[in-house]
Amino acid sequence: MPRMARREVKEHRHVWSVRGTAMLCLALPITGLAVGTGGVESGMSNSRTAMESSLPTAGTSVGLPSLPALFSLALENDSDLASQRYELEATTKEIDMAWSQLKPQVSAGASYMYQASDNYYTDNPDYDPSNEVVGSDDNEARFEGRTRDTSWQVSLTQPLFSLERWRGVDEAEAQVEAARLELAVGESDLAMAVIEAYLNAFLASREVGLMESKREAFELQHRQASRSYELGVGDRLNMLESQARLDQAIADRIQAENSLDSALGELERLTGQRPEFGEVLGDLRGVNLVPVEGDVEAWVARTTDNLSVRLAERQMEVAQAGTDTRRSGYYPEVNLSLSYLDRSSNDPFRENRDGRASVEVEVPIYQGGYTSASVRQGELSTLASRESLTHQQRLARQDVRERLRNISGNLRRLNALGQSLDSSRLFLEAAEKGEQLGLRNLVDVLDARAELYDLRVQYIDVVRQYLVDRLSLEVAVGDLGADDLMRAMETLKTLTRGA
Repeated sequence: MPRMARREVKEHRHVWSVRGTAMLCLALPITGLAVGTGGVESGMSNSRTAMESSLPTAGTSVGLPSLPALFSLALENDSDLASQRYELEATTKEIDMAWSQLKPQVSAGASYMYQASDNYYTDNPDYDPSNEVVGSDDNEARFEGRTRDTSWQVSLTQPLFSLERWRGVDEAEAQVEAARLELAVGESDLAMAVIEAYLNAFLASREVGLMESKREAFELQHRQASRSYELGVGDRLNMLESQARLDQAIADRIQAENSLDSALGELERLTGQRPEFGEVLGDLRGVNLVPVEGDVEAWVARTTDNLSVRLAERQMEVAQAGTDTRRSGYYPEVNLSLSYLDRSSNDPFRENRDGRASVEVEVPIYQGGYTSASVRQGELSTLASRESLTHQQRLARQDVRERLRNISGNLRRLNALGQSLDSSRLFLEAAEKGEQLGLRNLVDVLDARAELYDLRVQYIDVVRQYLVDRLSLEVAVGDLGADDLMRAMETLKTLTRGA
């Protein structure tokens, strides 16, 4: 019997290793926070030096939570995936049910029957119970019109030829493979949701640390400006400006805390746990992000392994298999039937034992147009699924090209931000020295310091976006694995080293 050609489905397994991360005891290097006005006595300079040495590092030292471990928790915690797993298990039973239609159908039954009749025998009795010579005991039940039958039977039906049932097996197998891919797509979507929440939490936690350092720096700056004003050697405008910058730093920290709470809340929703990220940030220039190997067309060619594309392909095959099953309704069916009947009765003439064997051929001739309408419906469903496949292929190719552009742009932007960080750090040092010599005012120092903190936040955000695009690229070609998650974690760890 011809069978639908099966394509081997590449299994999409997520083997996520759970590894502990080392505790990091790193701190953010803070540039000098010396402020003052020209002509301030040397005591103020000594006070400035003391304040610089007493500045706290940015955040607390807490090891990064394991990204693969969090994803493993998400797999166990996600109710939608649990529902899909049950649906997959239920769908696998379609194969068993389809095969059952090709196997022998055996049934057994028993019955008891009481019958009261008015017929020829009851109307014309030829048996006189008082005269045993005339009649016979065998006729007694019949002439009385009362019979009691007990019977049992066994029957077997074996399909010899049924194209519809054979194709039903192919359709069921295609449905199961589609359900497996649908579950894999759900796992991939969950992985990206966990990744984005994780990276957002990392960015927000480091931003909280930076904003806290910024607040502390501006608070010290404000104290020094206030002290200078009280001693009569400072400017009231400088004091008010430092107060305004301090208030803004406090507001920025509150906003960063809200962003962190939102990101951690999303992780808690996905994984059932609320991990700790700490706030440590080290030498940002230590991170080494590499460009993607291979040209664009090579990556686009790999979209054939995209899970959504493969799912659309399988769904098209399901529709085609369903159409073939419907079309087989035009073909005849041949069945072998075997049966055995044993009946006992108080009427000896009704007792019998029957054994039967038959080959039955059923040819569909006319069913009111049902088969042709059903076949046309299947053909239209196949056309719809083919268009859906084309749509998914275009989306996958577009996603790959977009991710590659983003990665290239992120690398260029990261290089520019690195140079800007160096320039801003040098400008801050020059502004501080110029302010000490009376060549710069406090506003220049505050602007330079605020700009440096903002650049650090932007730098981390670009790293985060690079990792999102890099991992999304792996998803687009159906190749995301635990190794990719571990490499992303290692990249984040480099941002916390060298403090």
